Amino acid sequence: MNLIFIRQRDNYVTEVLNIMNKIRKIKVTLKSRPTFEGAGVRLKRAFGYADSSLDPFLLLDDFHSDDPRDYIAGFPWHPHRGIETITYMLHGNVEHGDSLGNGGVIEAGDIQWMTAGSGIIHQEMPKKNNKDTLLWGFQLWANLPASHKMMDPRYRDIKESQIPEISLDDNKVKVKIISGILNGVKGPVQDIITDPEYLDVTISPNSEFIHPIGEGYNVFAYVIEGEAYFDDNKEELVRKETLVIYRDGDVVKINTDKEKVRFLLVSGKPLKERVAWRGPIVMNTDEELRIAFEEYQNGTFIKYQKEVIA
Repeated sequence: MNLIFIRQRDNYVTEVLNIMNKIRKIKVTLKSRPTFEGAGVRLKRAFGYADSSLDPFLLLDDFHSDDPRDYIAGFPWHPHRGIETITYMLHGNVEHGDSLGNGGVIEAGDIQWMTAGSGIIHQEMPKKNNKDTLLWGFQLWANLPASHKMMDPRYRDIKESQIPEISLDDNKVKVKIISGILNGVKGPVQDIITDPEYLDVTISPNSEFIHPIGEGYNVFAYVIEGEAYFDDNKEELVRKETLVIYRDGDVVKINTDKEKVRFLLVSGKPLKERVAWRGPIVMNTDEELRIAFEEYQNGTFIKYQKEVIA
């Protein structure tokens, strides 16, 4: 039986969901775990491994502290190859620099979407603010397919003002669209190989959000604040700093009770390729990994340089 849900928004139809009895069920929920990265940054890792349920995504880190000693050492110069890194800031500032010549400060609400491709060397250094010491953000790693592992690197600096936010259900649901499309509104990050959708969703108490996800695509949610039921079973209230990995289906359905919830909702087309991963470099074979680290040591790692026009 196919159930067709038609939602009215301001007297016109803005969403049609063909549910087909395939609301995605929770496969597993996992609490993020404390770890150290960079030059000694304390953070919480939601996941950091190759898993068919998360493919094409490899890692999600949550760095969140109001103590500068937890983060000020930052992430000094280091290489990446074969992946994309997506940094999303909620609070505080991080200074970026890379081998392409890009530089600047990622501020609250901004996104840095960096495609390492054939190789890039960069640094991300938190900036200390004596008046407001809170630093809070996320870094997501997305794998690149074998056909694009050695593509030219690129960098996208997306300001908060460029990220559209839409309201649904009489303002009970608010969604910031970083990548993907919702109600005809496109996020600023487009033309990505794995067709990712990256949403920042806030749901008011006693409210509901139903959202279609392409069948066969992998999807996860990471709870930033509050709590909610993340499928229609309503057996588990999922709380902050928890990862939700879904099974297959057509839509996700999230309901709140007495508290609001804010979460990241991320989906993408799985690559279904072999993963060879060591440190900041992700390739398809051990031989490709060996070559990458050898090139980094002998100074031939960077394959692409921007032309400098005098």
